[in-house]
Amino acid sequence: MSVEQVLENRSGNTCELCGSIDGLLVYEVPSSPVDGADAAIYACGTCVSQLSDESSVDANHWRCLNDSMWSEVDAVKVVTYRMLHQLQGEGWPQDLLDMMYLEDDVRAWADAGMVSGDAEEAIVHRDSYGAVLEAGDSVTIIKDLVVKGAGFTAKRGTPVRNIRLVYDNPAHIEGRVNGQMIVILTEFVKKN
Repeated sequence: MSVEQVLENRSGNTCELCGSIDGLLVYEVPSSPVDGADAAIYACGTCVSQLSDESSVDANHWRCLNDSMWSEVDAVKVVTYRMLHQLQGEGWPQDLLDMMYLEDDVRAWADAGMVSGDAEEAIVHRDSYGAVLEAGDSVTIIKDLVVKGAGFTAKRGTPVRNIRLVYDNPAHIEGRVNGQMIVILTEFVKKN
């Protein structure tokens, strides 16, 4: 049985990313540690063209990743993970990435095929004392902060657990205070 036939059977003749039934193609996932059908997905022409050319990416088309991220197929999870990272600037992909789970070997495959940009590596979030902050850390607010639009003040000494980093701005983190997700300047927090 050919790779294409295996993928047709596995996918039920639909795009494994968006569910389309038109113009289906075999897409070989780059940097795959395996061969054959396990290293490929069955995808529509729209998905394949956007995977192949970053300048043609339509973020709204990729909202389908909300479903494909739960696939049992490692190759589909790898492509989903990579595309969510590429679209992080849109905001909503970060929520999906926070929910997504990959086994260590699958994550290594996904990371191996991603372009590591110098700009992404250069952004380091630091608290008011210079300690490096990472996603999931806990911090304490060191100054009373008026939260505009929310109608409350985040008091000094308030703990903020499981922070998120604003990937394109080293001066901002996100955290839940009084049940609301807010953006906090890193200069007003201390890492716990």
